[in-house]
Amino acid sequence: MKKSYILELEDIETIVNEILSHITNGVVLLKGDLASGKTTLVKAIAKKLGCEDEVTSPTFSLQQCYGENIFHYDIYNHGFEHFVSLGMGEELEKDGLHFIEWADDELKEFLELVGIDFIEIEILKLDNKRKYEICTH
Repeated sequence: MKKSYILELEDIETIVNEILSHITNGVVLLKGDLASGKTTLVKAIAKKLGCEDEVTSPTFSLQQCYGENIFHYDIYNHGFEHFVSLGMGEELEKDGLHFIEWADDELKEFLELVGIDFIEIEILKLDNKRKYEICTH
């Protein structure tokens, strides 16, 4: 099922609530161009879940952890193969929400193969708004 929303940044809680109505444990695949708002969305979700940690992009570290059950990954620089070679696939089995920026089809196939729940969110930058497309599986 696919749903779309066009929102201004100050209305981000609408999409946060929608995402959390679909998944509270599992993987959230985040797609979108540079500066589309992937990390901003993770910040908003972490805040909604009561996490006070500073949420930053894991571009160079591959993984950031916030609180006890929010995990944030970025596979842009290294790709799926590197992600798996480091044993990060096993990390996805931990209870909590796992946000993965720059997810690709290989990662989706992996998640389906091992039976890990996930949803996809594509973010498109539209001037001062964002279009969020949520695809649930």
